[in-house]
Amino acid sequence: MDMEQEELQFLGLFGIYKETFKLIYKLRKILSQITLALILPLSFIFLAQERISELLFWKIRTNEFRLHSSAPGSPKHDKLSDLVSAEWAEYVLLKLAYFAFVLVFSLLSTSAVVYTVACAYTARDATFTTVMSVVPRVWKRLMITFLCAFFAFFLYNIGFVVTLLVWSATVSDSTVGILIFVVVLILYGVVFVYLTIVWQLASVVSVLEDSRGIEAMMKGKRLMKGKMVVAAAIFLKLNISIFLLNIFFKIFVVYGSFRSVGLARSLGLGVFFLVVLLMTILFGLVVQTVLYLVCKSYHHENIDKSALSDHLEVYLGDYVPLMAKNVQMEDLHGV
Repeated sequence: MDMEQEELQFLGLFGIYKETFKLIYKLRKILSQITLALILPLSFIFLAQERISELLFWKIRTNEFRLHSSAPGSPKHDKLSDLVSAEWAEYVLLKLAYFAFVLVFSLLSTSAVVYTVACAYTARDATFTTVMSVVPRVWKRLMITFLCAFFAFFLYNIGFVVTLLVWSATVSDSTVGILIFVVVLILYGVVFVYLTIVWQLASVVSVLEDSRGIEAMMKGKRLMKGKMVVAAAIFLKLNISIFLLNIFFKIFVVYGSFRSVGLARSLGLGVFFLVVLLMTILFGLVVQTVLYLVCKSYHHENIDKSALSDHLEVYLGDYVPLMAKNVQMEDLHGV
């Protein structure tokens, strides 16, 4: 980041993207190693579960159709009933294992990338071995923040469901009711995006500051003020890209049979989508760190490079709270 800290606050969407690409290019060696070790498994699990889940789901649906077609109480019916129950249990366990693996690798990837970018920011030498030794300590802090964010999303969705139930029992059949539903749906989406951006900034705060959990969420909320439009644009573009990639993966790989497109072509398309996904995830992790620095600059909350360097150093030993906060930072030349 060949810019002075005061200039960061003026960066817009494309300026943030430009600085992100510069960082990825400069740190291409260590980021490539992190990508292969953490982001590649995350991307592979994300895409593989789509294929496996789809196959298992339609296998269950086929057996359910056979079950409904069989005579109740017959040996065939009882056998199919037990089979369908076992397959649904297998499907649920698969989803639980998927979410567990995605959570672990997501937090590990975030820890590694944010720590690496921070090391470059403070002109510290960071090797892949050093980063991987630090990741478990940073991961614990991120887990606390994630649990707080998860609880916030849980309460928010409960409130949304209750609102829908009230709407359904009162005005759902009227023209005004339809208008209210549209408004509620839009508000739900806006608040959902807002909470997600707060969580993303809080994740960076958990790594680079002496905050975690609710405190990190509150800091993320405060940092986002004034940069909400830029942050929302970044969030929407990244998530729309991943959503579209997932849709095309399902169309060309999951739903497209090997017989229609050929085994080699199907595998080739799978590898293509895998590479695009892992590049998108890497870009997203770096850009959220750059966004954090831009937000800090916008609020004139300068970070002392030496203090941040000390904060990163303690991850290599026993954690000691960072005492130096919001002091003047040196310029960013040479990072």
